Amino acid sequence: MGRIILFDGVCNLCTSSVQFILKRDPSGHFKFASLQGETGQYLLKKFGLSPDINSIVFIENEKIHFESTAALKICRELSGAWKLLNVLFIIPRPIRDLLYKTIAKNRYKWFGKNETCMLPRPEWKSRFLD
Repeated sequence: MGRIILFDGVCNLCTSSVQFILKRDPSGHFKFASLQGETGQYLLKKFGLSPDINSIVFIENEKIHFESTAALKICRELSGAWKLLNVLFIIPRPIRDLLYKTIAKNRYKWFGKNETCMLPRPEWKSRFLD
């Protein structure tokens, strides 16, 4: 299955994050699917997750990661100094996730929301699963 990132396709912060990742993943390690899309919903069901999950989901070789752990594991694969964020793993997960959950809870209010999911640029289209 490889590395798949499930993201909120109508969240401005989330779609900006996907574009950020795409620009720093020139080797194409990651594939993407919106949580609202057919593939995203299929994968959530396959792994027994709620269709209303409020987190980024990183699937890496059939193992699932959420919240801050998902974000840090993704950063580990990006080009540039982003790998250095792995030092944040020394912070206990409940503390990291508290910050993550605060941002996730307020993401629409702080960053806005689109009516439809993001359409990828043509050069990135093959990286999206639906």
